Amino acid sequence: MTNKYPRLRTHSRKNKSGKLLVWYGYDQRPHGPEISLGSDYAKALEQWELLHLKKPLTLGRIQEAINAWRDEVLDTYDNPETRKSYGKQIANVEAVFGSMAWHEVTLPIMRQYLRKRTAKTQGNRELSVLSIVWSYARKEGMTELPWPAAGVKDWKNVETPRTFEVTDAIFEAIYEAGDQVLRDCMDIATTTGMRLTDARTVRMPVDGKLRFKSSKKGKFSYFVVSESPVLTALLERRGNVDCTTLLTDGEMPVTASMLRGSYDRARKAAALSHPEIATEIKAMYLRDCRKRAADLAEDDEAASKLLQHSSVGLTKKHYTTKGSKLKAVR
Repeated sequence: MTNKYPRLRTHSRKNKSGKLLVWYGYDQRPHGPEISLGSDYAKALEQWELLHLKKPLTLGRIQEAINAWRDEVLDTYDNPETRKSYGKQIANVEAVFGSMAWHEVTLPIMRQYLRKRTAKTQGNRELSVLSIVWSYARKEGMTELPWPAAGVKDWKNVETPRTFEVTDAIFEAIYEAGDQVLRDCMDIATTTGMRLTDARTVRMPVDGKLRFKSSKKGKFSYFVVSESPVLTALLERRGNVDCTTLLTDGEMPVTASMLRGSYDRARKAAALSHPEIATEIKAMYLRDCRKRAADLAEDDEAASKLLQHSSVGLTKKHYTTKGSKLKAVR
């Protein structure tokens, strides 16, 4: 069998009742783990032919679910950044797990993947996307096996939250160096706590209310413009420009690349103008305006509500940096 069908392996053992169990596998060593071909000899030979002749084999594999999820689900995410990041992450996952059968993906195998992954945080994100695909596959009947890490705590790489405080000095230095579009974006983001995508694409107020749908959570919310001096001033400064978005460059909406280029230039100029805090300026991202919004809120609960987080703990862990005010006892 082995001469006629190279790399085809036969395994056998007796169960408790003495019945002989036989199953087959395709040996990929040293390039990868053995691929299970099941216990049906005829079907095993069909799959052997596909593998040995380098024909794509997806049926009954993780790849089958990845392909279906990519075709049916990925494009349904509203946020383009989510679609982009998920697409990259699932591409890394399928390179390793795509050819595996469901039962071959175990918690030790996933832990090994995380240990070998040089980008530790990205490794966590990649397996999170794999768990999404796994749930989709169970729903579609591709597998009945539960997620291998279900109910297991602390199995991923340890992540240290990035701690960065947007001080008045840092913010004002970049703000002063920026053009009017960048300043308006920074005003919107720090006043409302919106993510950059939302701050860039939010529509003009209607009936005095700035309404928006969160690009990540899909939640509908609004701000009363008259309650915010910053939004009121921004709207007055903007005038009657013929553009549907609040943030505009003349009469055109602002693209992500335009905003990124504007911010990079302003940050570079600010670092040159303020050498005493140049390192801190260079370390700030435009998305950190959301952190500043959290710190400007009255307390952690107000910050969590503003950022539309599911818990105050999430806000405290990743966003608020001003710390808790304590009272001396004597």
